[in-house]
Amino acid sequence: MTGASDDSGPRTADPPASSAHVAEKLALAIHEHRILPGTKLSEDEVGEVFGVSRTVVRAALQHLSHDQLITLRRNRGAFVAQPSIPEAREVFEARALLEPRTARSAAERTAPADLTRLQAHIDAEHAALAAGEVGRAVYLSGQFHIEIARIASQDTIREFITQLVARSSLIIALYWQRRSALCESHAHSALMRALAAHDGTLAEEVMQGHLLDLVSSLDLQNRAAAPRSLHEVFGGR
Repeated sequence: MTGASDDSGPRTADPPASSAHVAEKLALAIHEHRILPGTKLSEDEVGEVFGVSRTVVRAALQHLSHDQLITLRRNRGAFVAQPSIPEAREVFEARALLEPRTARSAAERTAPADLTRLQAHIDAEHAALAAGEVGRAVYLSGQFHIEIARIASQDTIREFITQLVARSSLIIALYWQRRSALCESHAHSALMRALAAHDGTLAEEVMQGHLLDLVSSLDLQNRAAAPRSLHEVFGGR
């Protein structure tokens, strides 16, 4: 009879992170406002934090640049994007055009499983707020909107909304003056009720009012966000 396996021998090192993994981790930190607009993403620091080569870092930064989450500046490096005031207005105007109609379409197609997924988003959002993780709550709120677009089965519009939600996260990080608006808003629960009732008109109205409330919480004046160290963001890994 053989004894228990001995796992005290030498362990192999974790495989190095891929550029996609690095890009995903950085993107999530940006969306959750742990890395703020204007922060410089030094190739050396990113490589040190994730234990990867400059080649991997550059590929990750190119991916984030394609998604418009960062800006690559010649001879200066990579910086988290800082949407301008005109762009902030354009982004929310575009959302106001697309999302109310998408909510109407979603109401016609909502199934019980969709409501379960939406409720999970709301529960996670509330848990983040209770933990004081406002940036994560904003990220989860954005995912709720993307989920509604998925339910509507409008793939092209869903892609547009996904891009607009990503830009909105940066805009909120820069210009949000009334953070209590997220806690005060019951719009997501109201949207769920409209979807559950298959009431497209109500869903459209609630979404339109919700987006107007988001815009009213912004202070569209020039404002710079204070950057943080990546080592602080990722726990000195």
